[in-house]
Amino acid sequence: MCTSSRKLLFWFEEIGEEHTDAVGKKCANLGAMSRMGFPVPSGFAISIEAYKRFIEETGAVEEMHHYISRLGELKALKQFEEASEAIRDIIEARTMPKGMEEEITSYYGNLCNRLETRDAPVSVRSAGTVSRPGMFETYLNVNGGQELLDKVKRVWASAFTPRAIAFRVSKQIPVDGDMLGVAVCEMIDARSAGVGFTADPVSGNTSKIVIEANWGLGESVVSGTENVDKYVVDKRTLEIKERLVGNKARRVINKKKGVDYEDVPPDMRLTPCLDDGEIQEVATIAKTLEERFGCPQDVEWAIKPDLPLHQSVFLLQSRPAKIAVKKSETVSDRVIDLILERFYER
Repeated sequence: MCTSSRKLLFWFEEIGEEHTDAVGKKCANLGAMSRMGFPVPSGFAISIEAYKRFIEETGAVEEMHHYISRLGELKALKQFEEASEAIRDIIEARTMPKGMEEEITSYYGNLCNRLETRDAPVSVRSAGTVSRPGMFETYLNVNGGQELLDKVKRVWASAFTPRAIAFRVSKQIPVDGDMLGVAVCEMIDARSAGVGFTADPVSGNTSKIVIEANWGLGESVVSGTENVDKYVVDKRTLEIKERLVGNKARRVINKKKGVDYEDVPPDMRLTPCLDDGEIQEVATIAKTLEERFGCPQDVEWAIKPDLPLHQSVFLLQSRPAKIAVKKSETVSDRVIDLILERFYER
């Protein structure tokens, strides 16, 4: 059983930006947007304290520290891969403590009641205290309490992907220097999805909102591997200035369990995946987020079909946008980039 009465889980509406250290940036941000009245999927946060409690109560922390203490200097890709496999196995092999298991499945059951769906599909996303986009793992279309518990452990373990370990070593951060909260969100079965930037991410022009979108779930847009649509909106007037319709060959969709890529039907490939009303709705929400958070935003969103326009756009994340600025690159930066490039080419 859990050895402390300290609260481990929180509904999004219970948390805000002030809870970043407790639940991670993604969860705190979803909570802040929910409190502000923005359209956020229903869900809850599993705190970083829950991860600490898990590794302590299961004995994983001692085994991890013992293994890490014997690693020596990490330089080669094979070393990062071996360390990743060993540490992730330590975490994933542990059985969830009974009290923690019951608490997580209770929250999930209540979420199913809110959504009026048995075994409601959810996304299970990592939430660190420091934003590291693309560093950790996300699991989509997760169904049922037992599968949720498994995916929570896998998200915790994804703090030790080869890429994450290599990044920390390159920045002289301890190998176990990232601990993750987990966001458990209603899975939006999106008709279209994508990202919106309230400043041009290439030129840095803050008078524009740039929207990129594809059919299906937003992972095909975020990954940068597929042709997508691009829309440019004047931030002041919300007038659509540019429409660049991509030849959208593939999209990500929900399967019975999980998600997968599929070919876009030929008649949809050159059809815009957003109409003008949807473009302006996404732009309006993104602009308002920028005003609320006080800086340009990088917004992930999804459109749920069969809902009125002003109820159809759901926010999956919003974070400060990275505006293009050329920075000096150190030798260690370049070395780690080469390691990561080689890893992802395999």
